Amino acid sequence: MTRRDMLLAAAVASLWGFNFVVIDWGMAGIPPLLFVAIRFAVVSLAVLFVPRPQTSWRVVVGVGLFMSLGQFGLLYTSMALGLSPGLAALLLQAQAVLTIVIAAGVLRERPTLPQVIGVGLGVIGLAIVALGRGGDAPALAVVLCLGGALSWAIGNVIARRAGNVRGAGRAGSLSLTVWSALVVPVPALALSFAIEGPEQIRAGLAAFGWTAALSTLYTAVLCTIVGYAVFNGLLGRNPSAAVVPWILLAPIVAMISAAVLLGEVPTAAEAIGGAILVAGVLITGIRSRPGSRPRRHREIAHAR
Repeated sequence: MTRRDMLLAAAVASLWGFNFVVIDWGMAGIPPLLFVAIRFAVVSLAVLFVPRPQTSWRVVVGVGLFMSLGQFGLLYTSMALGLSPGLAALLLQAQAVLTIVIAAGVLRERPTLPQVIGVGLGVIGLAIVALGRGGDAPALAVVLCLGGALSWAIGNVIARRAGNVRGAGRAGSLSLTVWSALVVPVPALALSFAIEGPEQIRAGLAAFGWTAALSTLYTAVLCTIVGYAVFNGLLGRNPSAAVVPWILLAPIVAMISAAVLLGEVPTAAEAIGGAILVAGVLITGIRSRPGSRPRRHREIAHAR
């Protein structure tokens, strides 16, 4: 990678990492599922400018339900219950480990030795974080965030099982991200009515001020549309193995920004467990031998 591309990769990872603090800021007084519906309603406007992915609507709907609605509905709810932005960003990295496990069972993809080691380290890191949270993070919030990581992993496997987006090249993941956003607003709003209730929705809409608007624009426009456009350009110019590890900067940026701006300093267990988890994720991307055949499809890097 050139120095320019490395700076772009670091900038995108920083956008995605700071995203968690921005969500926390914008969601104050707004029900989480309603906030998810608003975010993806804004993202879906991009279908006016992005061509439809050349894949079946079943794939588009599956990715939308799991990679977007499931992941972010559970993530936003966990943060509304008190999970810190830094820890949320860290726990979502479990998606890489879970994707390998699910792909092994559903797609019969035999994991390589580095992937087995990485999965083992990831499980150990998650266990340390979970057992050593010291009451700082509500147990339900941790479980919901891990549920979001699982939903993201299922979405990854759906996209990989369908194959590469035909004829779209590296831009295919951006098209799939944008068009799958159409699936999210109505179910998210329906869930908000059923779980959060009309009164909370009315109060949330009344509390939707400039902070929530800026948060929505940041997450929808900068993180999703601009972030994916830049990231896909990087993938088009460089090997995936050189680009994808930069995503691991996202939880680091999230934890540092949460500590500086929100005063949420991670516990020793979160720091140690998080380092082990990130190391495990990094190891899973190592090829077991130079002549080994790469995995058929990269999961979409959706930690935006």
